Amino acid sequence: MTNVLLIIHLFVTIALIGLVLIQRSEGGGLGIGSSQGMGAFMGGRGTANLLTRTTSILGALFFGLSLSLALLNRGVVGRSGSILDTPDSKPALSLPAAPAAPAAPKGPAVPTN
Repeated sequence: MTNVLLIIHLFVTIALIGLVLIQRSEGGGLGIGSSQGMGAFMGGRGTANLLTRTTSILGALFFGLSLSLALLNRGVVGRSGSILDTPDSKPALSLPAAPAAPAAPKGPAVPTN
């Protein structure tokens, strides 16, 4: 459930960023000038109203999803990590032990000539 909400939250965030970047700071909306032969819907005012309304809806969705994700994860303690981390399914391979060195002869060394 949390992962689904997180993915939806990601899409809403990307759409909200894109919508804010499209809008003009003066409220012109998409940079379309005054109505130059276009209808009222796609004129300067119509586009600005559409973008403003869509931005407010996406902002409300963003706020609601943020609150719901925070409430769902408030009781999770001690599980720190990323959702991208996956546990290892295979055990680590161990190397065989190195062979023991040959034992030194016991007793006095005998000189050979």
